[in-house]
Amino acid sequence: MTNTNPAAGSRMILLLIGAIPVTMILAATWLWFFVARGDLDLVGVLGTANRGALVQPPRQLDDHSLRTGSGEPLTVANSDSRWTMIIPSDGGRCDAACEQRLYETRQIHLAMGKEFNRLRRMYISDHGAASTELSAQTLSDGRPAPNIGNFAAFLATEHGDLQAVTLSAESFRALFPELAEDAGTWYLVDPAGWVMMSYNKKVSYKDVISDLKFLLKNSGG
Repeated sequence: MTNTNPAAGSRMILLLIGAIPVTMILAATWLWFFVARGDLDLVGVLGTANRGALVQPPRQLDDHSLRTGSGEPLTVANSDSRWTMIIPSDGGRCDAACEQRLYETRQIHLAMGKEFNRLRRMYISDHGAASTELSAQTLSDGRPAPNIGNFAAFLATEHGDLQAVTLSAESFRALFPELAEDAGTWYLVDPAGWVMMSYNKKVSYKDVISDLKFLLKNSGG
């Protein structure tokens, strides 16, 4: 007759349960390492239903020297566990296309409802907001642009929740090469600071929201 030890069995079950999340974390870290290096085409293997264009390999924002409006260094990775919508614009000028991207991303952010606080918006340029010119005379909602020419005042009035960030022209080109072909491109960055998806005018408002809801649902938090 075989004797069983209930206490030992219970300890073994607890150990197995405890090992499951550790194993999942290690597996996810290993997988993302190879995806980030470009050695593994995860999208090609699994398929994807996303509407935006995946950035492959993803680009790490913190590999570049980001600065806040006051000149302080900025670290994006894991700073507050939020996903970031990046609106890039170079040359020290925000024209009608730039204003439209700011408007559209603001409306998308508002439309996220209860998930609003899990997202943030960031304007990135090789010029500071104070030295950037607002050249759009009419806003995307049909109103005359306030503070024409004064981009910093425009952001404060119309986009108070948005953070303006600067970086070098060289870093700007390295992070956002898609802009050379489509100036209407903007980007999505995950909470770890990876630029992982781009969007342009071909992607509808509803499709962007669908992507965001899927990502937020499956990223925890």
